[in-house]
Amino acid sequence: MIACCGLDCSLCEAFIATKADDGSRREQVAREWSALYHTDIQPEQISCDGCRAGGRLFFYCETMCEIRKCCMENELANCAECVDYPCGMLRSFIKISPEAGKNLELLRAEPA
Repeated sequence: MIACCGLDCSLCEAFIATKADDGSRREQVAREWSALYHTDIQPEQISCDGCRAGGRLFFYCETMCEIRKCCMENELANCAECVDYPCGMLRSFIKISPEAGKNLELLRAEPA
């Protein structure tokens, strides 16, 4: 499952912990992400069914992700479908997550 930004949801630790309903994994991810992102993330915030699944979302994706917000407003499954691909916002994201860019390029290469 590819997120709006091109990340593979099935590889995301929040998604994995949610699908496994694994409390200890949620605690571990919360500790790691709190340290990595220099913020306080609680285990109960580590719940996500995937960016486009219509269920639970990791709080950042739900409230702060401008890429997801843009895709939702423009009724796009992901940035690969956008006529402005790649916009400045996406280019900035791909710099820190090149794998997302590769995933989007693969989607763009698929026949319509």
